[in-house]
Amino acid sequence: MTTSLNELETQLAALKEEATKAIATADTLDQVEQLRVKYLGKKGQLSQVLGGMGKLPAEDRPRIGASANEVKNLLQDNIEQKRKDLQDALIQAQLEAETLDVTMPAVYRPQGRMHPLNSTIDRVVDIFVGLGYTVATGPEMETDYYNFEALNTPPDHPARDMQDTFYLPDGNLLRTHTSSVQIRYMENNDPPIRIVAPGRCYRRDTIDASHSAVFHQLEILAVDEGLTFTDLKGTIKVFLEELFGEELPIRFRASYFPFTEPSAEVDVQWKGKWLEVMGCGMVDPNVFKSVGYDPEVYTGFAAGFGVERLALVLHEIDDIRRLYNSDLRFLQQF
Repeated sequence: MTTSLNELETQLAALKEEATKAIATADTLDQVEQLRVKYLGKKGQLSQVLGGMGKLPAEDRPRIGASANEVKNLLQDNIEQKRKDLQDALIQAQLEAETLDVTMPAVYRPQGRMHPLNSTIDRVVDIFVGLGYTVATGPEMETDYYNFEALNTPPDHPARDMQDTFYLPDGNLLRTHTSSVQIRYMENNDPPIRIVAPGRCYRRDTIDASHSAVFHQLEILAVDEGLTFTDLKGTIKVFLEELFGEELPIRFRASYFPFTEPSAEVDVQWKGKWLEVMGCGMVDPNVFKSVGYDPEVYTGFAAGFGVERLALVLHEIDDIRRLYNSDLRFLQQF
């Protein structure tokens, strides 16, 4: 049975009309791909129509071949154009969904501020680091040895009393000063050393405008051959001038600390008043013996102060409790 020329031309025309409408109504890239396979694939409808060319007379085959190529090219162009239109639409939809209106007002986030305690610690540490000191830290939970005994504190010293120190059930305690850091550092390092040790401390104390049970200390320690009290005075003088931004009258008053001999309190004249700012002294030889230093070879000096007291002076704050209340009205001033 032969296939007539008219039959093939009719099939091509019907295929062209059907495929054109189907491509035009496709609304996804998957549908477009399915239509391409359906009409132009190896087993697609166009291939099936062309399978009948072998039954045509030789003189009619070129005519059908030309018509088939015309249909094929038309459908390929329609499919590519449809695919491009759908891809462009997807990109446009994504752009609209991700559009950022730069003219819209931003969500306000208040700028963070450095807490006056932290800023005071950083300010002091920067000064001593500039003088060649190294930052050292230690645990806040200490043993009696590091907190008292190694620092030449007698067994009957009032600081060891239950009403002054937070003792823990296991026999340890919450450190009452950062001086324990000095012992730990000297045990693991040979002279010469220069350290600055900031940290939190704990003492049983009645909380009021000038006292707190939790507070911060910062201490310095220098050990070398030939250090004298003059070196200590010079270091403190340079530090206070850097801290207050000007040369102020300074005085040293004789005092007592178990771990320094001689010991002194340091006062600075600030805004017409003498203010006690720190304690200091030459390291007691017994402290050197506890860490294995030879007190006949090495000497050293130490000084320390409460960060809260210094912050109150520098920022003219009237009550230490303001530093711990987390009141934004107060903190936003800094």
